[in-house]
Amino acid sequence: MRAALERIIQAINLPSDFVRLPLVKVTGLLYCLPMWLKKQFAWLTLIFCAANLATADTLQLNDKAAVTGKILAEKPDSVVVDVGYTVLVVPRSSIANLAKTDAATPQTSVVANSITAAILAPQFYYANLLATPARDVSSLVKQIGEAVVQVRTPAGLGSGFFINADGYLITNFHVIEGETEISVEVYHQKDGQLDRETYKQVKIIAINKFHDLALLHIEDKEAPKFKYITLGNSDALNVGDTVFAVGSPLGLERTVTQGILSTKTRQLEGNLYLQTSTQINPGNSGGPLFNLAGEVVGVTNMKITFGEGLGFAIPVELVKNFLDHRDAFAYAADNPNNPYRYLEPPSRTKQKPEAK
Repeated sequence: MRAALERIIQAINLPSDFVRLPLVKVTGLLYCLPMWLKKQFAWLTLIFCAANLATADTLQLNDKAAVTGKILAEKPDSVVVDVGYTVLVVPRSSIANLAKTDAATPQTSVVANSITAAILAPQFYYANLLATPARDVSSLVKQIGEAVVQVRTPAGLGSGFFINADGYLITNFHVIEGETEISVEVYHQKDGQLDRETYKQVKIIAINKFHDLALLHIEDKEAPKFKYITLGNSDALNVGDTVFAVGSPLGLERTVTQGILSTKTRQLEGNLYLQTSTQINPGNSGGPLFNLAGEVVGVTNMKITFGEGLGFAIPVELVKNFLDHRDAFAYAADNPNNPYRYLEPPSRTKQKPEAK
């Protein structure tokens, strides 16, 4: 049992002496009993997880790591695994080998089915829960290129990217600011060639001008299912990590630029941005900034014009928050710039002198 517990601790990257570290001083304190109960509950949880690992399935990953748990579901592009303390969705491209144990007991199947139903329920956007091995930019661009689009308005153009197959996409607020006539150019891959298609029935779903984000939806009746991009985790990035952008700088569609993450916490006008040496120009606005796993870690939105390699992107955590609370940022058709109206400021009336 001790060996199984050590395997759990290693799997979740906790220190080896984790179980021996007290959280509080329990002697003579009134809350020692509740803390003791929580500690015992934690031990029971670890023991339960260890018992499950004894009859668990194993996923051997490409980077020689392994995930041990119970396979809840197998999808064409991923495998859902219950590792005891959480449920992971592992991309098929990251799995080198898969080893299964005997079938689960009926009771285990009921629990597994309920968890699987929650995992496989329709999602508005997709976020990776597991670190994915790095790949080369060339192969990633071929895989994700169709999901990056060009957003056009009468005033100019920018970039964007699909977050699901139903035609919902993210771009910058300043790309569509004050505009309602919007079109989206998508590059479908057919028979090894890219076929440009323009969709003109585009609806503004939500906007957040303070974080410079906008959610659009293609509503053309003949629109197909679209390729979409998985959202990553910018908090997991390290300064110096390689990142790359795909967009339409100056209207040059499907342009790929590569650089590094210069800093994760560049403060500009009260907001924190990812600063990158990746070349970004007008037209890149609203496009995705990727890590080497092909996941979106930021939305490119500005650069310093009198310098080189000084681009900025909105962290993907803000994008997730915007999408999770999109109802709060719902767009109002009678007010194209904001989802709400500001009241007119009070004015001071001038008193006329009384006639004598």
